[in-house]
Amino acid sequence: MANLYTILLYLIQPLICLRLWIRGRKNPAYRKRWAERYGYCYGKVKPYGIVLHCVSVGEIIAAVPLINALRCYYPILPITVTTMTPTGSENTKAKFGNNVYHVYLPYDIPCAIKRFLDIIKPKLMIIMETELWPNIIRILHQRHIPLIIANARLSERSAKSYKKIGNFMCTLLQHITLVAAQSTEDGERFLSLGLKESHLAITGNIKFDISLTSQLTIAALTLRRQWAPDRPVWIASSTHKGEENIVLNVHRRLLKYFPKLLLILVPRHAERFQDVCNLVSKLGLMFTLRSSGDIPSSTTKVVIGNTMGELMLLYGIADLAFIGGSLVAHGGHNPLEAAVHTIPILTGPHTWNFKDICNKLQKAQGLINVEDEFSLEKEIISLLNSKYARENYGHNAVKVLHQNQGALNDLIYLLKPYLPLRSK
Repeated sequence: MANLYTILLYLIQPLICLRLWIRGRKNPAYRKRWAERYGYCYGKVKPYGIVLHCVSVGEIIAAVPLINALRCYYPILPITVTTMTPTGSENTKAKFGNNVYHVYLPYDIPCAIKRFLDIIKPKLMIIMETELWPNIIRILHQRHIPLIIANARLSERSAKSYKKIGNFMCTLLQHITLVAAQSTEDGERFLSLGLKESHLAITGNIKFDISLTSQLTIAALTLRRQWAPDRPVWIASSTHKGEENIVLNVHRRLLKYFPKLLLILVPRHAERFQDVCNLVSKLGLMFTLRSSGDIPSSTTKVVIGNTMGELMLLYGIADLAFIGGSLVAHGGHNPLEAAVHTIPILTGPHTWNFKDICNKLQKAQGLINVEDEFSLEKEIISLLNSKYARENYGHNAVKVLHQNQGALNDLIYLLKPYLPLRSK
C-alpha cells in the first residue's frame, strides 16, 4: 500500500499544480514559492534545529506558546516552522517575524522529503495535532530523526476511516517516536490503530496555555478608546462563505435596537477579503478596513479585519464574540482566544473540531450555543442589554481556560530527552 500511495502522489502532481494555479486567481500567493513545495529551501533555513509543522492558521495559533517556550529553553537551536497554505505562512510571519525560519512543508513524495531533510538536518520534528504523512514518517524513522505528534487529536470519525487501512496505519504508527495526545479518548483511538502504549502520553490541550501580554492588553485598550469609546462592539471571527450574510443580516437588525453598535468582521481566509467587502457594500453598510489604519467614524457600522495575526488583539476590543465556521458545516474554530479576554462566546451548532473545548465552556456557562441567525440575534440582544450577563459568561469562560492549563509544561518535559541543552 505504501508503494501505491507514493505512485499515486507522483501521478497527481500535475493536478496539484493546476489546483494551486487556479487558487492563485483569488490569492496570488498560491502561485509563488513552488520550489519550497518540492524541498528546495536552500538559504531559507538554518540546519540542526527543530522543525515544527503547522498545517495552517489554527495549528499556528496553538503552537504559539510552544514555540515561545522552545525559544526560551533552547535559545541557540534554530526553529523552522512549516505550513501548507499562504495564510499559514502569513500568520507565521505576523506572529514571529524573524525569530523563526519559515518554509512550506514539501509534498509527501520521497524525492522532495529527502531533499528537504538533506538541507535542514533537523534534530527533532514536531507535527501539531494530526498530520500523518506516510513518507515523511517513514523517512524520518530511517534517518533516526525523532518525530513527535504534539497536541494530537483523533476524532472517532477519523479513527474509523483509518481502521479501513489497519495494517498500513499500524506500521506507520510504529515509526512515530511519541504521540502527545490531548485527551484519554484521543490516546485510546491511537492505541486502537496500533500505536504502542510506550509511545503515548496524555498531556492535555496546549490550546488552553495562552495568556495576554501587557503589550497586547495596552494595544487593545488603546484601540477600544480610539474606535468605540461609547459604542458597544461585537466581533464575528473566522467566518466562512455563507456566514457573513448571516452575521450582516443579524447586525442590520441589531442596529435598530443599538444604533451605535459596531461589528468587527474577520473572514477566515485572506482570499475572501474582497468578496466580503463587496457584500458589506451591497448591503449598504458603511465600513472601514483594519489594514487602512483609519479610525471608525460614527457612521461606520463594520470594521473588516483584513490583516494577519491580529485576531487576539481584535477580541480585546469586543464586548462579545461569535466564533465562525459553526453556523455553516466547517466544524468551528478555537474559542479560547476570545475566552482569554473574559468576554461571552457564541457559536453555532457545528463545532466538532473543538468539541471537547466547547463542551467544557458550555457546561460551565462560558459559551452560548445558537442554532441559526435568529437565535444568534436573540442572544446578542440579551447580552448587550445586561452587563452582568456579559461579565458572568466572560468570567466563566476564562475560569475554564485557567483550570485546564498545564499541558505545555508536560509537553516541554517530554521533549527534553530529544533535545540538548545547547546546540552543537
